[in-house]
Amino acid sequence: MNGEVRIGDGVVPKHEQLRTLLAETIARDFAPGDAFPSERRLCLDHGVSRVTVRAAVGELERDGLLTRVRGKGTYVAARTARSRLHLASFHDDMRRLGLTPTTVVLEVALTTGPPEAVRALGQGPDGRCWHLRRLRVADGVPMSIDDAWYDAEQVPDLDVHDLSGSVYGILQEHYRLPIDRAEQTVAAQQADEASAVLLGIPAGHPILVFDRTSSSGDRPVEYTVSRYRGDRYELHMSLDRSWA
Repeated sequence: MNGEVRIGDGVVPKHEQLRTLLAETIARDFAPGDAFPSERRLCLDHGVSRVTVRAAVGELERDGLLTRVRGKGTYVAARTARSRLHLASFHDDMRRLGLTPTTVVLEVALTTGPPEAVRALGQGPDGRCWHLRRLRVADGVPMSIDDAWYDAEQVPDLDVHDLSGSVYGILQEHYRLPIDRAEQTVAAQQADEASAVLLGIPAGHPILVFDRTSSSGDRPVEYTVSRYRGDRYELHMSLDRSWA
């Protein structure tokens, strides 16, 4: 690791700066199973306190990048993407995990949406949708297939944009539709043959299916069905007890 890299004072808390730096270092310099430097070594390398190191390493553990073995130390975990349940684009989510995201655009078509998309977007019987189908890849490994529908009246000429990056960025910058709210369900299913071919898994392999309606304020903007590999993607959430 680069012993000259230091964490400075700023708007971003030191433990978040360190977490980002360590995630990038893991992706670049480490392989699954490698021993990770000790807390003392990290303190010396980056000029931060042990409290800061523990907070950053704890986040990397929760994100599935590191694993702690009692009595032995901390090791780099197998490259399974562990996403927290939060509102972020695929590209932002993968970069936060220290993975390199890429996207293959499979289809962009102006069409009539399926009934579930029409309902989610609040369209009338004559409504038209952009259907965007993409294969999402992390570190060269197929991760998910996304089928998304957008109301064509809200996002005219969506097909002229580069859709291999963050569509959320396009919605905000070009259409003034920042995504700030979503309703999502997750279900376990078996991959059909078409999905299995794209994801590089056997037919019948377990996948996670996300059904999500994303909104800008009170306006539904996007309806998406995403199919994630069950062996490469998992969810992390923090729970607390709520008293009625």
